[in-house]
Amino acid sequence: MPTEEKGTLPAAAVIQLTDYGVLPDSGADAMVPMQRAIEAASRIEGPVMLECQTGRYDFHPEHATRTPYYISNTASEEENPDVTKTIGILFKGMKDIVMEGNGSLFVFHGKQTMIVIDSCENVTISCVHTEYERPTVAEMTIEESGSDYFDVRIHPDFRYELEAGRLYFLGDGWRFREGPMQEYDPVIDKTWRIDNLMEKAVRVEELEPYRLRLHMEAAPNQVVGRVLQVRDGLRDQVGAFILKSRDITWENVGMHFMHGLGIVCQYSENLSFDRLNLAPRPETGRTVAAFADFIHLSGCRGSVSISSSRFIGGHDDPINVHGTHLQIIGTPAPDQLHLQFMHPQSYGFDAFFPDDEIEFVRSSSLAAYAGNVVKAVKAVNPREILLTLSEPAPEGIMPGDVVENITWTPEVEITNNYFARVPTRGVLVTTRRRVVIENNHFERMTMSGVLVADDAESWYESGRVKDIAIRGNRFIECGSSSNPVIYIAPENTEVHADKPVHANIRVEGNYFLTADAAVLGAKSTRQLSFTHNEVSLIGESSAIPDIIRLRACSEVTIADNSFSGGGADHKHIRIQDMKRDTLAVSPEQSLPVIG
Repeated sequence: MPTEEKGTLPAAAVIQLTDYGVLPDSGADAMVPMQRAIEAASRIEGPVMLECQTGRYDFHPEHATRTPYYISNTASEEENPDVTKTIGILFKGMKDIVMEGNGSLFVFHGKQTMIVIDSCENVTISCVHTEYERPTVAEMTIEESGSDYFDVRIHPDFRYELEAGRLYFLGDGWRFREGPMQEYDPVIDKTWRIDNLMEKAVRVEELEPYRLRLHMEAAPNQVVGRVLQVRDGLRDQVGAFILKSRDITWENVGMHFMHGLGIVCQYSENLSFDRLNLAPRPETGRTVAAFADFIHLSGCRGSVSISSSRFIGGHDDPINVHGTHLQIIGTPAPDQLHLQFMHPQSYGFDAFFPDDEIEFVRSSSLAAYAGNVVKAVKAVNPREILLTLSEPAPEGIMPGDVVENITWTPEVEITNNYFARVPTRGVLVTTRRRVVIENNHFERMTMSGVLVADDAESWYESGRVKDIAIRGNRFIECGSSSNPVIYIAPENTEVHADKPVHANIRVEGNYFLTADAAVLGAKSTRQLSFTHNEVSLIGESSAIPDIIRLRACSEVTIADNSFSGGGADHKHIRIQDMKRDTLAVSPEQSLPVIG
């Protein structure tokens, strides 16, 4: 972590956490003292600092606040019927407050949403580290691999039990055997998803405490020294939740484990994350810091800045920025729309507000064909919303058409960050406003370094992109044969070059080191440029003949790039569903166009 400095909000009053009944490093439950300190801060007019003496504070769930919250991209009704969150630290309806940790470590016991900022303004979280006493992603290191078995050493932070030859991990209020598993190779510092070997084991026996043998039906072919990471997959809590708030700052914060989903920002505006350390604490010896995404923004607006931070050891995408498409299932009146949340894991939250602008979108082409303004909103049930519009809905609404709230779309800057040990993508972003992804380092993302999607038939994550600059980044061995390093991949099924989904994407001045992944893949994009990039190829020359793949794109420029190593002379650009005269390639690159 960089040198820690106190939050910048000038405070007219200071509230000391120790004055409310808890001392650092005492092992006492800090939950009630923290609640009392926040209550005292809420009664003060003007800026206030809630300050913690440096040390460790433990937060147990017995006295936590329990409040229902519908949170995007978490769990379906079937997976988790009760949306109540167990909240460690709750700021609700507050203004002008700094929580100053002075480098303290907050340790949470059981499953908890560690911090919630609900309906607040001008809040800063500064110089605090958060951790789980017993993380919900268990870890074990492979120590021996035989003909039909392999031995593992369970990390001492995790509890386990054997029942009828089956291995279960357990903690305060949770127990699991089935769920997603990943494998981590500390030699190359890379993780990827695998089948759950706990489920596949014929029998598990204990050789000694914390050393187990997993008997398999066939040779497991496990490599000694690699780490298996396993979780149950239920996103019933999140790391932190920012809801209907504005001007929120996180600075010099370490989030060393987050359960369920990471820091989720929902219908909030003007958010800044600076010098975050989202990685395991080295002294724990653990390799996982997040159960899923690190920072997830759903339906936000204003400016979003994520800078000078470390994203290491997550089980899903470090940064995901998107809105939500809701499907039109009826028009009860000429000026009304009956809408439905479509993805099982995103529903129940307020997705529209009076005076919001909306667009009508064809699900097949992802093309917008009309706009309107929201006059009134009524929740029919957690899955359905009734909108009253300022003007009649357009003619020609078709089955499957969706609506996007275009008021709640942010400008985004992602700069000077480090991404590593992630099994998925580095950055996902779909917003129509200005996006800058600059001077970041992406290390061995198993999938794409940057993904621009947009869909109305799977995750229903909106929307179209109109202005993205991806520049000055380093992409080290990211991607795969099916996942280009930079991937512009809207999920439209109606594909025509004259009906683009995205526009104005510039990839410039980046460095790519790649073995088996195309550096750029793009579909249904107009005004796309790939310029002044340096590409170093390693491995067999036949691994990636299509160094750039384009489908149904137009107004494309590929110029002034350098390609070296790995049979660079045999690389080419492959095009599909587009005319060659819509593509300008400068000759010095020696990149033939095929297709």
